[in-house]
Amino acid sequence: MSKRELRHGYTTGACAAAAAKGAALMLREQRLTEEVEITLPMGETARFHLHGQEFTGTFAACYVVKDAGDDPDVTNGAEIHARVMLAEITPSPRPSPARGEGEGEDESRIGIEGGIGIGKVTKPGLAVPVGQWAINPVPRRMIAEAIAEVFPRLASRVPLHVTLSIPNGEELAKKTLNARLGIIGGLSILGTTGIVKPISAKAWTDTIDAAIDVARACGAETIVFSTGRTSELVAQKFFGNREAGSGKRDSGSGEKLKEEAFVMMGDHVGYALRACARKEVRRVVLAGQFAKLLKIACGHEQTHVSSSELDLRMLAEWCGFALPASRFPLPVREANTARQILEASGNDAGLIALVCERAREFAERAAPGLEVKVLLAGYHGEMLYFG
Repeated sequence: MSKRELRHGYTTGACAAAAAKGAALMLREQRLTEEVEITLPMGETARFHLHGQEFTGTFAACYVVKDAGDDPDVTNGAEIHARVMLAEITPSPRPSPARGEGEGEDESRIGIEGGIGIGKVTKPGLAVPVGQWAINPVPRRMIAEAIAEVFPRLASRVPLHVTLSIPNGEELAKKTLNARLGIIGGLSILGTTGIVKPISAKAWTDTIDAAIDVARACGAETIVFSTGRTSELVAQKFFGNREAGSGKRDSGSGEKLKEEAFVMMGDHVGYALRACARKEVRRVVLAGQFAKLLKIACGHEQTHVSSSELDLRMLAEWCGFALPASRFPLPVREANTARQILEASGNDAGLIALVCERAREFAERAAPGLEVKVLLAGYHGEMLYFG
C-alpha cells in the first residue's frame, strides 16, 4: 500500500496577500467577493476562499483561514485578516513597506501595518527594523502587488491603507520562538515562496538563521546552541543567564554571554554550525544531553534521523580502545540506550570526556574555523562537562 502524498500549504504572507486582495476587490466593486487568486513569488498561482466579508464606500475587510497542508504549523487554522481603507490623508511618514523591492509608483502609495495579534520588532538583526511591525519584506511586496492589481496606477488617486491582524496571534506566538527573536505582542507575517512544504525543516532553519542574526546584532561573539529546552536551561544556569545581568561565568574568552546568545538548534546541528561559519561567528558552545551528543560525536548532522543501535555499537568500539571494561558494571554492547550506559557508568568522567571530545571534533570538521566547546547536560538538570 503506497503512502499518501503529503499536501503543501500556504504561508501567512500568502494568506495576508490574498485577504488584502479580496478586501481591495470588494472596496472597488462594492460587491461580495468569495474567492481570489494571487501570484506567488515563484510564479505559481493559488486560489483562496474568503470569510467574514464586509465593505462600505471607504473600507472593506475579510480574512483567510490559513491551511498549512500536512505541515505541523502552529498557525494552521489561524484567521489572517486584512482591512483595506481609502486614505484621504496620507498616514504619517514611515519607510515605504515595499520600497526597494522592485515596486512601482502604485505600490509606494500603499501603507501596510499590523493590528491585533501582529508582533513588533524589538531587537536588531531581523529583516524588519526595530520598532516596526513584524511583516517581512517578501510578504509586504506580495500584499502591495496584490493591491496594485486591483487599483492600477491610472485608477488610483488616493493612497490605500492596509491593516493586518490575527485575532489569536498573541496566544499563538507563545508557542513559537518569536519572543526570543525580539518579536513581541503577536505573530510575524512570513514566507519567501508563499508555499509551506509538509514536514519541512525550513521553518526551523529559518529561525536558526534569524536567531544568529539577532545575537550578532546584539553584540554576541559566542553562540550557545542547545539540542532541547532541558539542555538550554542547564547552559543558561551554568553561564549565569537565567536572569538578565547575572552573568557568573563567561564562555572561556572573557565574554559575558547575553540572553540572545542562546539559540535552540534542535536536531539541526550541521546546519547551525555552517550557518555560524557563514555569518562569521567566532565561537560556539554545543549544549546537549548524552544521547544527542553521542549522535553528534558519531557524525550525524541531523540528529533526529540517526540510528541509535549503530551509535551504541560505535561507542562500544571507542570504549574498547580507550577505556578499561572494569569501569562499566553494564557492558556497553548490552545496553539499550545511551542514557543507560551513562547512568550505569556512574557518570564516568572518562566516558563523558570521550564522547564530548569526539562531538567537538565533528563540529570543528563540519565548520572549519569555528572555535567549539561542548557542554553536557545531565538528565537531572545538572552540568556534567564543559570543555
